[in-house]
Amino acid sequence: MSIKLILYCIFIPFSIWIMTSTNLDKIFKKNSIMQIHSLYIALSIGLSYLIVNFLMDIYNTVSLL
Repeated sequence: MSIKLILYCIFIPFSIWIMTSTNLDKIFKKNSIMQIHSLYIALSIGLSYLIVNFLMDIYNTVSLL
């Protein structure tokens, strides 16, 4: 199993947990729950992608030293 896949499985729920602390209800129209949840999921996947790639770059850089 790839270390990246393990990191994604760790950081996607973590970033969803972080995103749920924001209050995006004021930005969206009333009764648009599905759009808000879709945005949370998309931003969480994007955030976890950035975090995992950052950590893998650090790991690769350190392993070259």
